[in-house]
Amino acid sequence: MSSEEDNHILLVPYNGTSEQGADPLEQNVNIWYESGDIAWVITATALVLLMIPGVGFFYSGLARRKSALSLIWLAIMSTAVTCFQWFFWGYSLTFSHNAGPFIGDLSNFGFRNVLAHPSVSSSNVPDLLFAVYQGMFSAITVALATGAVAERGRMLPCVIFMFIWATVVYDPIACWTWNPSGWSNNMGGLDYAGGTPVHISSGTAALAYSMMLGKRRGHGTHELNYRPHNVTHIVIGTVFLWVGWFGFNAGSGLAADMRAVVATVVTNLSACVGGMTWCILDYRLEKKWSTVGFCSGVVAGLVSITPGSGYVPVWSAVVFGVLGAGFSNYATKLKFILRIDDALDIFAVHGIGGLVGNICTAFFAADYIAALDGTSRIDGGWLNQHWIQMGYQLADSLAGGVYSFCMTCLILFIMNLIPGLRLRASEDAEILGIDDAEIGEFAYDYVELTREVLNDVDNEAASRYSVDPTAFGNPAEKNSIPLLDARMFAGPSTSPGHLSELR
Repeated sequence: MSSEEDNHILLVPYNGTSEQGADPLEQNVNIWYESGDIAWVITATALVLLMIPGVGFFYSGLARRKSALSLIWLAIMSTAVTCFQWFFWGYSLTFSHNAGPFIGDLSNFGFRNVLAHPSVSSSNVPDLLFAVYQGMFSAITVALATGAVAERGRMLPCVIFMFIWATVVYDPIACWTWNPSGWSNNMGGLDYAGGTPVHISSGTAALAYSMMLGKRRGHGTHELNYRPHNVTHIVIGTVFLWVGWFGFNAGSGLAADMRAVVATVVTNLSACVGGMTWCILDYRLEKKWSTVGFCSGVVAGLVSITPGSGYVPVWSAVVFGVLGAGFSNYATKLKFILRIDDALDIFAVHGIGGLVGNICTAFFAADYIAALDGTSRIDGGWLNQHWIQMGYQLADSLAGGVYSFCMTCLILFIMNLIPGLRLRASEDAEILGIDDAEIGEFAYDYVELTREVLNDVDNEAASRYSVDPTAFGNPAEKNSIPLLDARMFAGPSTSPGHLSELR
């Protein structure tokens, strides 16, 4: 039986020479890493993955019932498509060790030589773990952007768009922001967890997608004056996002240390303050304590704190939450000014929220917060009298937003010209609902439910107790409860074709 000393692995600095780190048959590659750091980043990876169905439920609840399932479908499909793209060449284009200032090379194509070598971003974790963790960031960014197809976009073109957009838009922005060779990183831009690569890029892409698709049928009329069809879905999605965001922000330091603790605290505090802020702003207008408003504010608070979560002191999270939710709330009016049907307000919450977060980071970034990990040194923001940081943050935000918007428009314009890749669903499909027209399944199968009700009514009418309507009292009552004929809600026809319109 081996002693405790025999089981202990002494941590030593990396001393491998191969691109994979070392030959595991010849050397123990675990001696370069703390098991606690690896365990935390694996957990954070799972937490970020949890956010993606959260996006689907959130978007689904905001939409109309007849297109609810399509938005959940798009969210989970974006995970599959983008994770494959990340394995195929996305990781290499973003985080290859020989990357340029704008994009990487294909030296890690298909995860080639991605194993135990310390990652390009931090020596705390190996390449392979860093790759799978960052792949979740790419997946959720795509999921956020593709919500723009709500209620009028076709599925197939959107799936192809996911792969192309991740390659042409997300990978370059993430490279210049987080790769040590990236121009924004070298300039001094501070973006801890994705203010520009995730939120500004997805928000502006959603705005571009909405513009290229055109307005939904009935836009500007009473037809689109509807409430979110399922507030419970919105709450469930918010909870998934809130929990997952701890892995999103606190995991971005790639270590289980005090800096991760600060990121955890500011993430939660900004979410809380953001939810209250949006709820109060909505109450001011409608005198109702809106659940949807609270959930939107929580997400806006989470978005705004993202770029600064590993740089700013705890007390500043209150400012991030108030400003992030406040500006995002008022930004929901921009779609009317721009005359773009951003159905789910993705640009307002993520585009504007991300911009507010980047600007607030310029104000509140503090050198002593970054130093909590024991190795990082930054000049800080205005708290450290480093005034030029505002210019760095604005340059990074503007570059990412403009690039994402313009490239998204170009991608969609070209795709729409290709036979079979028309972006927009037909008018009949839009009326019927994207769930029925594109998927053939439903979030709630009210068609079958209605058929069961009608069959029950028919059976009741044909039973022996209904032969003499006066034998058992009022035929319009059952157990002293008034009976309503369900067929009165079906209109002039109860055929299966007509029932499909009852969703």
